[in-house]
Amino acid sequence: MLSRRTLLTGSLALVFTPVTAALAQQFAGNQAEWSQNYESVSRTRVQRTSTPMVSQEALAATEQMIAYYKNIAARGGWQSVQGVQGLRVGSKSPAVVALRQRLIISGDLDQTAGESPIYDSYVEAGVRRFQARHGISSTGTMTASTVAAMNVPVDVRIRQLEINVARLRSLVAGGLPNRYVVANIPAALVETVEGGVVHTRHAAGVGKSDRQSPLLNTKVVEVNFNPFWTVPASIIKKDLIPKMQKEPNYLTDNKIRIFNGNTELSPSQVNWFSDEATRYRFRQDPGGELNSMGFVRINIPNQHGVYMHDTPSKGIFGDDFRFVSSGCIRVQNVRDYIEWLLKDTPGWSREQIDATFKSGERVDARLAQPVPIHWIYMTAWATPDGLVQFRDDIYNKDGLGNAIPVASRTPTEPDEEMFLQN
Repeated sequence: MLSRRTLLTGSLALVFTPVTAALAQQFAGNQAEWSQNYESVSRTRVQRTSTPMVSQEALAATEQMIAYYKNIAARGGWQSVQGVQGLRVGSKSPAVVALRQRLIISGDLDQTAGESPIYDSYVEAGVRRFQARHGISSTGTMTASTVAAMNVPVDVRIRQLEINVARLRSLVAGGLPNRYVVANIPAALVETVEGGVVHTRHAAGVGKSDRQSPLLNTKVVEVNFNPFWTVPASIIKKDLIPKMQKEPNYLTDNKIRIFNGNTELSPSQVNWFSDEATRYRFRQDPGGELNSMGFVRINIPNQHGVYMHDTPSKGIFGDDFRFVSSGCIRVQNVRDYIEWLLKDTPGWSREQIDATFKSGERVDARLAQPVPIHWIYMTAWATPDGLVQFRDDIYNKDGLGNAIPVASRTPTEPDEEMFLQN
């Protein structure tokens, strides 16, 4: 673990070492080669850590990062970078010099990287590292979201760390169980934790800013295979009625049935230009290719009526912006997730899970030992390897106003195809 002394002494780039000492020596005194050798540079990567986001180790590391960032602030912080959007490997611009300095100050580029105006492989590696730490696709190109994150002042980042240290302290107070799940809403990320290390990690789709995923502390109790989906009342009113006004065959095409009590109605029996539909129950048939919950639903008792589930719209997991649901959480690689959840439940090997998916049969598996789960809101945290992560304050819970930009969505599919995704 990093010591406070390590953080407060020596180079500001000491905690992050994007280039090995051997490379630094190799290129010292040969700045032209350092800045313009595009082909043979070993890419800097953010290594996947096994330290959970919610852990005593993460708390200690995040506390230390406050001191580290205050040291940066004491040395003058960093300047905003201008004129860099769209730059990539091979670009040449005076703005690259300022970009190098910005990356050096935050530890994403070695301090010996020089002042060349060439956007070389070292700058690209530093940008990739910065992007990975901010939940941005690691393209190595200066995208708009990368520029926006880079121009958040250091004092704002310090405040963000302080706010999240308080959250972490609350979460770890009283100790943590051997097995638990964390869904971090701003990161749109799910972790399963066992024995103090991350077992699986999953991209997630979480609630939109106007249909937020709630904060929860509960337990996973049951897995429903090939479930029906009952459309929530809020979605019926806000989304389904307007959809049916435009596309009268939508319910039939998507195998959604209408019930008045136990009596099934035809869509043609409903006046879609009124609120009549809000009096009925809408249920989608099982089937992972169409059903809004995909092949599986994970039940977590709570007062908000939310849960976790698979999705037929797998494309969202490749987006940076995954705030797309009506409050429930969609989980990438859901089979790995439920395999871990059911590992102590007799009769549920991976082979049995795969067979049940394939069968299409409605089956419920109750966990032999319910697993604690926390839906949390954490926009900054660190790990003992000295890596600090920041995320957009998508629900504006940090109370920092417009100081931290919030990304906008670039959809992988039209919004109208996603409205039934709970």
